[in-house]
Amino acid sequence: MRPARLRALLAIVLSTLLGVALLGAFSQETGTDAPVTVRAAAEETAANPVTPRNFRGYGFDQCHTQEQATMDKWLQHSPFLAVGIYISGDSRACREQPNLTPRWVATQLRKGWRLLPITLGPQASCQPRFPRYNDDFKISAKPGASGRYSTARKMGATEARKTVRAAKALGIVPRSTLWYDLEGFDARNTHCRESALAFLSAYTRQLHDLDYVSGVYSSAGSGIKALDDARVHRPNAFVLPDRIWIARWDGVANTSTSYIREDGWRPGNRVKQYQGGHDEVWGGARINIDRNFLALGNSKVPQETHCNGVNISFAQYQALRRPANGVSPPPSKVRALKCLLKEKRMFSGEITGDYGPRVIAAVNAWHAKLGFGPSDNWSRRDWMTLLVYGARPILKFGSAGVYVRRIQRALNAANPANKLVMTGVYDGRTHTAMRKYQAKLKLPASGVTNGITWAKLRVGKY
Repeated sequence: MRPARLRALLAIVLSTLLGVALLGAFSQETGTDAPVTVRAAAEETAANPVTPRNFRGYGFDQCHTQEQATMDKWLQHSPFLAVGIYISGDSRACREQPNLTPRWVATQLRKGWRLLPITLGPQASCQPRFPRYNDDFKISAKPGASGRYSTARKMGATEARKTVRAAKALGIVPRSTLWYDLEGFDARNTHCRESALAFLSAYTRQLHDLDYVSGVYSSAGSGIKALDDARVHRPNAFVLPDRIWIARWDGVANTSTSYIREDGWRPGNRVKQYQGGHDEVWGGARINIDRNFLALGNSKVPQETHCNGVNISFAQYQALRRPANGVSPPPSKVRALKCLLKEKRMFSGEITGDYGPRVIAAVNAWHAKLGFGPSDNWSRRDWMTLLVYGARPILKFGSAGVYVRRIQRALNAANPANKLVMTGVYDGRTHTAMRKYQAKLKLPASGVTNGITWAKLRVGKY
């Protein structure tokens, strides 16, 4: 193992052990149950990935963390792949989070959910709805002798440390983004605005020192506008968050708003909450949610290499058969077929463009493996079965990786009119092609590649 990778692994293990050590105290605050042993908790969270990583797609947030059955139904059927969870903060409405445990976090991350951990702590001094309880506080608006709002800064640093303790206790690893929820306030109030900016600056600085990424959620017209104005007019006055989460209920699924400039936190560092509280039902499970669109990081997927450079990605996957009457199948497609069969250990010969006895024997072995009748020909159905063979994770708009390329290839095989480019990113064209495929097979046309859709692809239905 390379030294850099070893150091990174040790850092994650140490962070996990520290989080587990703190979990008992945290569990009393949040209402979660601490695991029985440190070892069990470490095993649950040691393999957790950074969250939310690179992602461009849809998410939802809701005050209470949902039960596993609901999360599974929404993963299978909803358009969402990201979920906001309230992990910390004395001012949050839902302090009790019985479902929010290290196991819950590890399970969602393993299944493919992107988590947006949220803290709702001290709020702006002029926010009329806070404090919410007798034991939470507003941000101090006193400028102090230096005029730098030192008390607000101390509060921000303290809240960041509390947030990181909560995150580590749940198994949310370093380099993940932690979001501070600063509810809307009157940004025309100078002391209110400046103390809030000072608080957020110290919060972000402390998160950086603790190896986490800083995100701020606020209304487009107050907190986000104040941050953007500071970015442009006073670039050295505050430590600005790495990412912003804009609350602007305009019904438009993008990350733009007229309240702030287009160049800030781009590319790849914006989220927008574009629809407020409403009920949605997916898979028979109802939740009252806010809708969000995320444009975080770069979803570009590295290129794949197959059989020392054999191309397996095409706009069309036509049928192949024995040469006859001077007509032979396209050599590029034959090489792709041999390569794919070789990767499945069904073919051991040379990867040439000849459709001869050895590849025909492998073709019939593949047919037998899938329970099809014998045939020397290779059909569009057969292409689909071979292209998607393997693990079958839930994929939807915003997913990225080699499994998405499998889906894109299979959709091109199912319908040559699709002509998808195998980017590995589940973009709008892939989503539309999947909806058409599902509709043709009389499946729910959600655009989500879920279990039933994989099953149809797996046997070459089109």
